[in-house]
Amino acid sequence: MKCRYCHTLLHDVFLDLGSAPPSNAFLDPADMGAPELYFPLRLYTCSDCHLVQVDEVQKHDVLFSSDYVYFSSYSRTWLAHAEQYVADVTERLKLGSDSLVMEIASNDGYLLQYVKARGIPCIGIEPTAGTAAAARRRGIETVERFFGNHFAQDFAATRRKVDLVVANNVLAHVPDLNDFVAGLAAILAPQGVITIEFPHLLQLVAQRQFDTVYHEHFSYFSFHTAQRIFASHGLRIWDVEELPTHGGSLRLWACHADTARGETPAIAALLDRESMAGMLAMDYYHGFQPLADGIKNAFLAFLLDCKRNGKQVVGYGAAAKGNTLLNYAGVRPDLLGYVVDASPHKQGRHLPGSRIPVVDETYIRESRPDFVVILPWNLREEITQQLAYVREWGGKFVTAIPQLVVS
Repeated sequence: MKCRYCHTLLHDVFLDLGSAPPSNAFLDPADMGAPELYFPLRLYTCSDCHLVQVDEVQKHDVLFSSDYVYFSSYSRTWLAHAEQYVADVTERLKLGSDSLVMEIASNDGYLLQYVKARGIPCIGIEPTAGTAAAARRRGIETVERFFGNHFAQDFAATRRKVDLVVANNVLAHVPDLNDFVAGLAAILAPQGVITIEFPHLLQLVAQRQFDTVYHEHFSYFSFHTAQRIFASHGLRIWDVEELPTHGGSLRLWACHADTARGETPAIAALLDRESMAGMLAMDYYHGFQPLADGIKNAFLAFLLDCKRNGKQVVGYGAAAKGNTLLNYAGVRPDLLGYVVDASPHKQGRHLPGSRIPVVDETYIRESRPDFVVILPWNLREEITQQLAYVREWGGKFVTAIPQLVVS
C-alpha cells in the first residue's frame, strides 16, 4: 500500500481494530438472515508526510451509496454550528446576491438552507440519493455527483467559478486526495475562499478517539500535513480555527497562493503546537494501540459487570463511531439491548456487525434502563439534556471515551 498523497510505501501501523463491516451499513430486518461483509480496519502512518490513513478496502461509491443513512439535520448542535458559520462567513467575506456558494458533501441541505435564506445563490454537491433528495425538497439545487478535478473543471467552464467553497467533514472521506484538492483549486474564483473542516489528528490522539476510525474515513490529518497537501496544488491556508465539533476539529481558510490575503497568527501558533507535540516525528504515532485496547477493555468490563448484576444497559445514538466501538469490543444485544436514534432512516434497522436493534426514544421511557450509553460522546451535553428524565428513576449516563465515565 502506498500513501494516498505522496505515494510513499506504507509500513508503520498506527492502529489495528481488526475487521468490521462498514459503519453505516445498517441492516434491514430482511437482511438479518444473510451474512455481512467484514473488511480490515487498520491505519498506517506515512513516514514522509505523516498522513494517517486506511487502505481503501471498500470503494467509496459503495460506502456512500443511495442507501446512506446519515442525515445531518437530526443534530440540533450541528444545525446551530452551521447557522452560526453562515452568519460569520457572510459578514467576513461580504457575500451577497452576486456571490456563489458551493458546499461539497452538502448532505440534506443542513447548511445551505441558511445560505439560501440570506438570498445568496448556492449549490450543493452530494453523491448520496436520499440526502440529495432531502436537500432538493428544501429548494436547494443539488448535483448528485462525487466531487473531483474533472467535475470542477467542467463546472467552471460551463457555469462559473465559485466565490466560497464549503467542505465540512468530507476531506477525510476522499480516497483520491490529490484529485479532490486539485478540484478545489480548479473551481475557486480568483479571489475566492475555501473553508474546510475536519477532525484534528492531534485531538484524536490526545483524547484517545479511536472510535472515529471507520472505513468511510480514509485519512486523518495534522495541520502540517493538510497545509502541505494544499500547497502542492497552489492553495494557501491563510487562517485556521480550532473548533469543539467532533471532539476537536480544524477549520481551514484557504485561497489561491497568489491571492493577497495576509496570514493570521493562528497559522504559526498551531504549527508550533503540533511540532512541540512531536507530530513531525514517527515516535508520536507509535503507542496508540494500547490506549485503544484499554478503553475497549474497560467498557466491556463495565457491560459484563452490569450483566452479572441484572442491570439494563441501552445505547443512544446510532453513530458510526459507536459502531466502531461496539464491533471492536465484540458487543452484542445481550450486553446492549437496543440503541435509540432520532433519525427515522435508522429506526427499525439493526447496527452493522453487532446487530443491535435501532429504535425510537419511546423505548427508553417504557423500559426505564439503569444505564444509557451515549455512543456519540461529542454530543453528550445535548443528549443528556434531552434525556434528563432518565434520572427520575435513578438512571445514569455512560461514555467510554476518552475514559469510562458513569454519571
